[in-house]
Amino acid sequence: MASLLQSDTQLNQQSYYEASVVRPLLLASLQTDLVADVVVVGAGFSGLSAAIELAKRGFKVVVLEADRVCSGASGRNGGQTIVGYASGQGPFEEQLGRELARQVWGMSLEAIDLVDQRIAEFAVECDRVHGYMYVADSPRKARELEADVRSMERDYGFVSTWAEGADVQKHIGSERYHACAYETRSGHLHPLKYGLGLARAAQMLGVQIFEKSAVLAMERGATVTARTAQGQVRAKFALLSGNCTLPAYGPAIAPELAARAMPVGTYIVGTAPMDAERAAALLPQNAAVCDNNFVLDYFRLSADYRMLFGGRVSYTTSTPRNLQETMAQRMAKVFPTLKGVPIEFVWGGFVDISMNRAPDFGRLGDNIYYLQGFSGHGVALTGLAGKLVANAMAGEAEQFEIFSRLKHRKFPGGALLRTPSLVLGTLYHRLRDHF
Repeated sequence: MASLLQSDTQLNQQSYYEASVVRPLLLASLQTDLVADVVVVGAGFSGLSAAIELAKRGFKVVVLEADRVCSGASGRNGGQTIVGYASGQGPFEEQLGRELARQVWGMSLEAIDLVDQRIAEFAVECDRVHGYMYVADSPRKARELEADVRSMERDYGFVSTWAEGADVQKHIGSERYHACAYETRSGHLHPLKYGLGLARAAQMLGVQIFEKSAVLAMERGATVTARTAQGQVRAKFALLSGNCTLPAYGPAIAPELAARAMPVGTYIVGTAPMDAERAAALLPQNAAVCDNNFVLDYFRLSADYRMLFGGRVSYTTSTPRNLQETMAQRMAKVFPTLKGVPIEFVWGGFVDISMNRAPDFGRLGDNIYYLQGFSGHGVALTGLAGKLVANAMAGEAEQFEIFSRLKHRKFPGGALLRTPSLVLGTLYHRLRDHF
């Protein structure tokens, strides 16, 4: 894992997001012993969201971050703010029934609204745009996409504009796609600006955030003690948020959860800025876009008219070779007019996925909560998750418990074979995408 983390850091230093913000000075690391109501491990979207909600309720909250605020997946993702779940509604319908599945779908809409509420409440400047497009690059994939869209319209009230054939190019300047569905509830934003805005909001509400303060051990009991290299926090409740449950990000403070989430590398390139007219020819509605392949491409324009093109997932715990060239080739297949356009940024790193791609929220014992398995839908869903866990700690656990009822399987193969097993499974789906 060490080599991947080193590579991950190198890529992060080339992130367009990092290059386009001015971070505040490094926050102090924990150097003492503190007592709090809640200790949050991880200063990403979910941890910061929970901290904000808890502080509003009067809880004393301490957040411990191993690196810097939103230095993990929260600060380097595609910025796509999407309704629904990476798993689709299937696991919810199968395990919880249609009525609760509808409630869960409604909560995903609330998650989008919560993003906009926090942007307005805390005056977060994060290049927020509404508009999202699902695309299909083969006739078979077009049929699958239409079936999904019609099913969601019928069962969940999903609203979109459907196009196929030549009409697709009214929405996207590419001949690659056979069909698309455009909707305006979802959209995109600058994730690092958003995350830093959440951190400022949390601090304004009295939350203490410590950077460079990895939790090395956690003692469980009626009081939870989170220990760092030079201090500790004792609290009634603890929250393990986002990727902090993955071994790739530090000591296994909750080893029973590690096998239920898998670190997956995903990568993005950012082009040089284009003029507004050229950018509008590519994406006339300035929508974020994602295809419906198993190994998918996702892309959007930045506020300064760069194409931010993502994909090329890695399940092998190593950064792919010739990453920039490979990503440029994938982008040129979608937009041939971008062939040869300078690539100024290449970055990436881990996101966590669950076996069925549904979110994995729950509790260890009575007072340690965890949030993981966002599976690529975390920009909006993490905010909702943080609110639900804060409500649960305050004694209002009904919505949180809906998610905690989902059963999650471990990835097959154990510690040694789980990655090769996933690689083989992905190869199968990659081959199917070509037919």
